[in-house]
Amino acid sequence: MSLTSKPSPAQIKRVPKVLLHDHLDGGLRPQTIIDIAQEIGYTALPTHDALELATWFRESCDSGSLVRYLETFSHTIAVMQRREDIIRVARECALDLARDGVVYAEVRGAPELFTEKGLSMADVVDATIEGYKQGMAEAKAEGHEIQVFSLLCGMRQNKLSQEVAELVVKYRDKGVVGFDIAGPEDGFPPSDQKESFDYLRKEDAHFTIHAGEAYGLPSIWEAIQLCGAERLGHGVRIIDDIDFSGPEPKLGQLASYVRDRRIPLELCPTSNLQTGAAKSYAEHPIGALARLRFRVTLNTDNRLMSQTSMSFEMEESVKALGWDFAELQRITINAMKSAFIPYPERLKIIDEIIKPGYAKISAE
Repeated sequence: MSLTSKPSPAQIKRVPKVLLHDHLDGGLRPQTIIDIAQEIGYTALPTHDALELATWFRESCDSGSLVRYLETFSHTIAVMQRREDIIRVARECALDLARDGVVYAEVRGAPELFTEKGLSMADVVDATIEGYKQGMAEAKAEGHEIQVFSLLCGMRQNKLSQEVAELVVKYRDKGVVGFDIAGPEDGFPPSDQKESFDYLRKEDAHFTIHAGEAYGLPSIWEAIQLCGAERLGHGVRIIDDIDFSGPEPKLGQLASYVRDRRIPLELCPTSNLQTGAAKSYAEHPIGALARLRFRVTLNTDNRLMSQTSMSFEMEESVKALGWDFAELQRITINAMKSAFIPYPERLKIIDEIIKPGYAKISAE
């Protein structure tokens, strides 16, 4: 066996993985939602059976509508309003990722969503970091090494991005590595939050921007050229700036700029299938973008809503796109190169964990 061979599902489970685009409130265990709902007297859940609840989330998110998809979060947000519940969710997140072979993850959340019962946004950040810390320690005790950091999101339809950006700077080097804006794209362009992005750049802070998911090229252009995004959250619609009608694909100016500048695309195929950005895994732009050598990364987005994991995303890409160990290693290294931790730490994970891990497992 070698890097050019196709990995089995068992091998995929074990290879080192890097995750850059995952929402904390989109990855809860169904049983955890039920447990907390019962504790706090939350009665709006559609069922109290964990398997049925998992299916309900996935089916609700299979509607093809980003708006409907986002509505399912009312339940997860409702059970993340107490410090102990945020800690539990973050701890289980780190543990679940580690058990799936993830060695490095940046998990995002919007602190403003978890302040309905009196927590401040800083309280939310503290609880999240504490949860990741506990989860990492628990994972290590099980024999899984993982580093999990926090990305803080501002909601593009609200006006709290500046406060969130200031928290990113305050908690830098304390578990927070960057900023993002999330929420509905259409009607809320990235430039609405330009002051916050200018502030972050002034403070030498990292940020990614959700762009090019439900809305097209103008959103991507604004995110990069007006706001200075280092990475694109999704960015899948960059495919609209590539002409495939001739013998060779022809890149437009924006697509060329994104590829030439090695701007990372945080692609989330299963999520995109649910929100209607692609019809099947085989037709998802990730295949063409990877062939054209964009800096493609593979991500889960919302593990609960999509009933997915990094192993599942990799298995689907192997089945639908024919990817081998080498391609999986390439997108994993792409992601690690694009992480928001210091350069020497990124290299260390690539050289000491990712490359040896792939070499060993692909040689079996």
